[in-house]
Amino acid sequence: MTHQIWLYLAVMAAVCYAIRVLPLTLLRKQIRNRFLRSFLYYVPYVTLSVMTFPAIIEATRTPIAGGAALGLGILLAWMGAGLFPVAVSCCAVVFLLEWFLVSA
Repeated sequence: MTHQIWLYLAVMAAVCYAIRVLPLTLLRKQIRNRFLRSFLYYVPYVTLSVMTFPAIIEATRTPIAGGAALGLGILLAWMGAGLFPVAVSCCAVVFLLEWFLVSA
């Protein structure tokens, strides 16, 4: 059993290392393909969104409160509000909705 864990760790380390080193060694020229450049530009944003949005909804007691806070946050950010007012507003929405929904 212990040997399997070390094997799993070694394979995981090799895969992580290969993912980081292979692009550096194989791609020496600047990427000129417009589609590939735009794809690589948006990868960090998509990855962050995929990790964040489900966590926003699942971090609350009721998914309704998380969804309402997410909707309000998107609306306020779209209207130009800063990070702090958006965060405070979303927290207030979650607090109020959970207070009314859970206590009812």
